[in-house]
Amino acid sequence: MSLPTTSPAFVLPDLVEIQRASFRWFLEEGLIEELDSFSPITDYTGKLELHFLGKDFKLKRPKYDVDEAKRRDSTYAVQMYVPTRLINKETGEIKEQEVFIGDLPLMTDRGTFIINGAERVIVNQIVRSPGVYYKSETDKNGRRAYNASLIPNRGAWLKFETDKNDLVWVRIDKTRKLSAQVLLKALGLSDGEIFDALRHPEYFQKTIEKEGQFGEEEALMELYRKL
Repeated sequence: MSLPTTSPAFVLPDLVEIQRASFRWFLEEGLIEELDSFSPITDYTGKLELHFLGKDFKLKRPKYDVDEAKRRDSTYAVQMYVPTRLINKETGEIKEQEVFIGDLPLMTDRGTFIINGAERVIVNQIVRSPGVYYKSETDKNGRRAYNASLIPNRGAWLKFETDKNDLVWVRIDKTRKLSAQVLLKALGLSDGEIFDALRHPEYFQKTIEKEGQFGEEEALMELYRKL
C-alpha cells in the first residue's frame, strides 16, 4: 500500500538571496556610483584634476578560493583597478593610467565574507538621518546645558555643546572635545562673522574671554594637535 504524497505546507525561502542580490547590485552599479561621486579630485592650486573612469573598473581573479582563504587565514578578495585621467588645466596635458585602488572582499554563495580566514556577515545598522539635532538638559543644580549634533550625508559628525560655565565646545566624530573657537577660526571665520551668525553671541564671548584669541594659523595647529 502506498501513502499519498502531499506538498509541503510551507516552503522556506532563500533568506540569503537578498544579501547576494544587494552585493551584485553593488558590483554592477553601486561601485561605479561611488567612484563617480568624488570624481574629479582637484588639487589645492586648482591646476590639476584627477578623474576616475569608474565604469571601466577591473577586478582581478581572487588569489585564493574560499576554502584556501580559510586555510591560510587570508581574505577572499579581488584586486580592484580603475582607469584614471590626470588633466593639467594650465597646460592642457592629459595623462591616463590604470591605478590599483585596493582589495575588495567578495561575498560567498552563503552571503558571507572571508576576512583573515574568519567568516563574517554584514549586520544592518539603524543610524540617524542626516540633519541637525538639538537637545537641552538640566543638571541637578538646575543649570541648563545645550548641544547640537550635525550629521552629514558623508564625513565627520560634529557635536557642539555648552558646559556649566557656558563655554562652547565641539567634538569631531565623538573624539575628545575641543574649543568651538578653534574649529571656527581654523575654518577661516573671523570674530565678526561668528558673532553675526549667532543668536546668543554671549556664549562665544565667554569662550574667548576664557581662552584668549586664536588666529587662523594658531587654530589650525591647535586643531591638528587635538586630533
